[in-house]
Amino acid sequence: MKRSLKALVAPFMKRLVHRPRGMSLGKDSYFRRPWYITNPDRIEIGARARIGRHVVINAMGSYEGVAQNGHVRLGDDVYLGSYTQIHAMNPLEIGDGVVISEHVYISDTSHRIDPREGLIMKQPLETKGPVRIGRHVFLGYGCSILPGVTLGDHAVVGARALVTRDVPPYSLVAGSPARVIKTFDNDTGRWESVNRKAEA
Repeated sequence: MKRSLKALVAPFMKRLVHRPRGMSLGKDSYFRRPWYITNPDRIEIGARARIGRHVVINAMGSYEGVAQNGHVRLGDDVYLGSYTQIHAMNPLEIGDGVVISEHVYISDTSHRIDPREGLIMKQPLETKGPVRIGRHVFLGYGCSILPGVTLGDHAVVGARALVTRDVPPYSLVAGSPARVIKTFDNDTGRWESVNRKAEA
């Protein structure tokens, strides 16, 4: 009897404890506490998402009195590692099946750093455009995705890479700034070095 009662109560408690209020959160998705969320009504998360501890999701509605259009949408089956940060002043999309490792930084915004305009935190925000992450992308530990970047489906970003420009589908990038070092060959089923292909 005790076991069956526990089985009934556990899913309810999980939904209660691990589902932030005010957010659109799909079936069987949950957050690990603690989390840091601004404007949960501007965040949409699909089904079966797993969100690690100390994750920051900042969907900006305004900054220093200036209206922003920040919205964050995560697809189904997304994994978000602990200490990841997402900052959006534009609509920011992360596709289905994306795996984001720990300590990853994703942002479509930056501070103006004009020495003539006083405190940096009081200066207006700037952007080079929204960030878009395709389906089944893998982001390695500690990498950074900067404003205006689009990652194609099945792209792979190496650990600690700094991504400043678009990454084509089925490409593996590494370095700072990141560059394509491998592409996936459907014929061989392997990731092939870009240098090897150039030599062939």
